[in-house]
Amino acid sequence: MSSRRMTAIAGSLVAASFSAVAVLAVPAVAGDQGPGSSKGGKSVDKAPAGVKLSTLLPETISVDNGSKETVITATVKNDGTKESGAIRLLVVGFDGLTVKNVEGCSQIAEKDLPEGSNSGFSCAVDNLAAGASKSYAVDATFDLGRTGKICLPVQTADGSKTFWQQGPVPFGTTNPSPNAPATPLLLGTDNTPVGPGGDKLADTGLERNVLPLSAAGAALLAAGAAGLWWSQRRPDRQEG
Repeated sequence: MSSRRMTAIAGSLVAASFSAVAVLAVPAVAGDQGPGSSKGGKSVDKAPAGVKLSTLLPETISVDNGSKETVITATVKNDGTKESGAIRLLVVGFDGLTVKNVEGCSQIAEKDLPEGSNSGFSCAVDNLAAGASKSYAVDATFDLGRTGKICLPVQTADGSKTFWQQGPVPFGTTNPSPNAPATPLLLGTDNTPVGPGGDKLADTGLERNVLPLSAAGAALLAAGAAGLWWSQRRPDRQEG
């Protein structure tokens, strides 16, 4: 084989290797979230006969290590045999996970947020037919130096009953990658925070006068707790 042909082949292999590395280095985007999961969810108040409401969150999200931005798909579905009637979906952030916007939904006033949360939106789902679902794009930020949780209650339109509540459920990783373009986080995994230098764990002690999130999560998922959660700090009804 001529030296010229060998040089050309070697050049092609180098180019192919570079392309493969370039593809692998592209951070995950919202479309790579994988299947939805109802992990961390529980029925609370009894739904009308024939109505079976629940929610789904992606198994995996990806957080940009520079901007801290991420996109989460929140889905509410009716697996029953009858339409749901007017309902609403709430999307609430805790600790390092802050909900910045939910497409087509109204922001919950700070005074009406549930205890321990930092942000939230109310989505008027109206009537959900039997077997139907509706998804919302959730723009959020995740401080990878902290833990972070999200909560999805499904309520009557006036908030008097909570038929289903997913969370507060964590997103996180036990293998932080502070030097990568993005960090993948798994649903149902407590985040292992990394300090600013990327070489030590951050201080995860309580720095605010709120309940520990683990205790808050347990309380919210206890029997009837969702009703208690919203009884004193229920968001005003949103018409749209």
